[in-house]
Amino acid sequence: MRMEVGPVMGEFLQGKSVVVTGGGGGIGRAVALSAAAEGARVVVADIGVSIAGEDPRSEVAEAVAGEIVAAGGQAVAMAESVTTLAGGERIIAAAVDNFGRVDGVVAVAGILRERMFFNLSEEEWDAVVETHLKGHFTVFRAATALMRKQEGGGSLVAFTSGAFAGSVAQANYAAAKGGIVSLVRSVAAGLYRYGVTANAVAPVARTRMSANVPMDLAEMGDPEDVAPLVVFLLSDRARHVTGQVYTSVGSKIAVWNQPQEVRSVYAEGRWTPESIADRLDTTVGQERMPLLDHLENYRKAAEARSPVEATRSQSEPAAP
Repeated sequence: MRMEVGPVMGEFLQGKSVVVTGGGGGIGRAVALSAAAEGARVVVADIGVSIAGEDPRSEVAEAVAGEIVAAGGQAVAMAESVTTLAGGERIIAAAVDNFGRVDGVVAVAGILRERMFFNLSEEEWDAVVETHLKGHFTVFRAATALMRKQEGGGSLVAFTSGAFAGSVAQANYAAAKGGIVSLVRSVAAGLYRYGVTANAVAPVARTRMSANVPMDLAEMGDPEDVAPLVVFLLSDRARHVTGQVYTSVGSKIAVWNQPQEVRSVYAEGRWTPESIADRLDTTVGQERMPLLDHLENYRKAAEARSPVEATRSQSEPAAP
C-alpha cells in the first residue's frame, strides 16, 4: 500500500534534519514520507538494489525525495552504499551540507540471502552481515561524531527483526539483526551522556522482504503502521527513551526484555563435567527457545492439514 502524501501538516519533527537509509521503498519510504509530513528535512539514501543486493540504481531515492518536495517539504536523494564507512560519511554529510546538521538517523537498508545454514556460502554470509550490521555502523558512526558535539544531541533508530531470536533458514540475517540489537544497546550506553539516544524497531510489515517468507505470520501490518513509532523515537518527546527494542506490527507496539542472568548455581570448589551433569537440570536448567515451540506447533498443524505442508514446515525461516 502506498502512502498518499499531502502538504506538510504536522510539527512533531519541525526543523529537524533526518537521514533514512533504504528510504526508496517499503518501510524506509513510509518513514521518509512521515518524517517529512511532520516537518523534518529528509535525506533519502538508497541505491535501489534488488532484494539480493544487486542492480544498483538511484531512481528510487530520487522518486521519494521528489514526492516530499512536491508535497511542500524539503528532501535530497543520495544514491550511496552503506557498506563502507566512506559511504556512510557521505550520506551524513549530505544532511549537514543541505540542512546544516543531523538530528536523526534511521537505518532501514537491508537485503536477504536465504539458505539453510549448512548450505550457506561465505559470500551470502558476508553480503547480508555487511549490509545490515555494518550498514548500521557506518551511518551511526558518522552521525554520532557530530551529534555528541551539537546542541540537542540526536536520535538513532535501528531496524532489527524478531529473527534476532533465531531463524531456521536465515542464520546470516538473524545474526546480523542480533548484532544490531547489541550495537543499539552499546551506543545507547556509550552516548547517553552526550544526549544521543539509540533504539531499535523490529517490524512485521508487508514488504518485498517479508513476501519471501514461506509461512503465514501470526500478525502482519503495513509499512505505514511502522512509521509513526519511528517518528516518535526521532522526536523530542522521546528524549528519555534509549536502549530499547520495540516490535511494531499493525496496531500493536510491544517492547522486548533486556538480557540478564535469571538463575545461578555455585559449586564447592571447581566444577567437573560430571557435577555439572548431575546438577544443571535441577538448578540452572534452560531457558526454552520459543522458536522451537513455534516450529513444533506449526509442524503439527501442517501435518494435520496435509503431508506436503508437513514437509514444508521443516525448512521454514523465522519471521523477518
